[in-house]
Amino acid sequence: MVGKVVVTSVNPAPEDEVVDLVSTLIRFDTSNTGELETTKGEAECARWIQQQLEDVGYTCEYVEAGAPGRGNLFARLPGASSDRGALLIHGHLDVVPAEAADWSVHPFSGAVNDGYVWGRGAVDMKDMVGMMVAIARYFKRAGIVPPRDLVWAFVSDEENGGKWGSQWLVDNRPDLFEGVTEAVGEVGGFSLTVPRKEGGERRLYLLETAEKGIAWMRLTAKARAGHGSMVHEDNAVTAVAEAVAKLGRHKFPLVLTEAVTQFLTAVAEETGYDFDADSPDLEGTVAKLGSIGKIVGATLRDTANPTMLKAGYKANVIPATAEAVIDCRVLPGRLEAFEREVDEIIGPDVEREWVQLLPAYETTFDGDLVDAMNAAVLEFDPEARTVPYMLSGGTDAKAFARLGIRCFGFAPLKLPPELDFASLFHGVDERVPVDALTFGTKVLQHFLLNH
Repeated sequence: MVGKVVVTSVNPAPEDEVVDLVSTLIRFDTSNTGELETTKGEAECARWIQQQLEDVGYTCEYVEAGAPGRGNLFARLPGASSDRGALLIHGHLDVVPAEAADWSVHPFSGAVNDGYVWGRGAVDMKDMVGMMVAIARYFKRAGIVPPRDLVWAFVSDEENGGKWGSQWLVDNRPDLFEGVTEAVGEVGGFSLTVPRKEGGERRLYLLETAEKGIAWMRLTAKARAGHGSMVHEDNAVTAVAEAVAKLGRHKFPLVLTEAVTQFLTAVAEETGYDFDADSPDLEGTVAKLGSIGKIVGATLRDTANPTMLKAGYKANVIPATAEAVIDCRVLPGRLEAFEREVDEIIGPDVEREWVQLLPAYETTFDGDLVDAMNAAVLEFDPEARTVPYMLSGGTDAKAFARLGIRCFGFAPLKLPPELDFASLFHGVDERVPVDALTFGTKVLQHFLLNH
């Protein structure tokens, strides 16, 4: 039965299971520290999902990606047609660490209070993973045949660039993605409420069609070591500190990419705001968008934020080397120009090298898949509007795109206008509204039945 939903007493609707699933997923502490020795929980979480899927009849493949405990899980639901290729629905199981003392609730409690599911990963991205599990189970139990093959992928290590997750899988197990032509994943499909120029408000649903490149850079200065009491005109610490200060204060040129231009145009049509690229206060106008303005503002130009410093071993010893790490995020097509600009800023006495270099990604806001996402949102929020946008961070889409897969961010959520959604990513008291989860599950199900 293609696209037909069968409701039985033993097959609860996905939206009826999703809150419990997300709460349970949060209770798996899958904190990713960036170090193999201290990262934990991914395998246990992946095995639990495997059990949920196998209980309803899926055949799953569990893969440890190059290191013990880095669990990844794949399952495929055959579709009615193979002409269009398969659709990949992907979610990562790892989360960034959390300090329990800073939170209102324990970050791995999965508490359901005050209309929210609380905990680390609630929006990044165990909300989407819960939706995936709920819908996958429902489709299998109901005997639903989707329009084309659906590949469910639950992967590890996204929070550290996917070395032991998506990147490893693409390099070592491309067979898992056989026939996949398109994909949907995190950080897209959520709502942004804006004031309308005619009065009232409009919900825009932001579909991610692009994301900046992740470029973590190490700066190193070298000099002659010596006694701290003497005069040292050549000091590695000073050289690195000066380079870091210059780079951290530098404002890279304004570049409006296609995705950002389309987003700003759509918002201007609704609000009447003037997003003129020549305006001296374009960023001030973007800030009027509220919390999402932090993300949008970061997609107007490249950024380079110093995050780590390392030098010396004793108070009275001038060290021979000093290092800094810079978190750079680079717009599509800008890497070569960005590198030239950085070299001019740091000067010839400081060396640079890439610690992590994952390219930017961009696709167009058109085609059957975009039409299906738009139709799914409008089915449950008829007065809404879908618009493209660029993510200032990065996702596993960077790896999957290397296989020629066209990627989008579509984890739909209908959010309260007052919720500071952007601050919840990696933030204290991360949480997702219960109503948003049930809404998103309905939208995602509609999309997968009709894409």
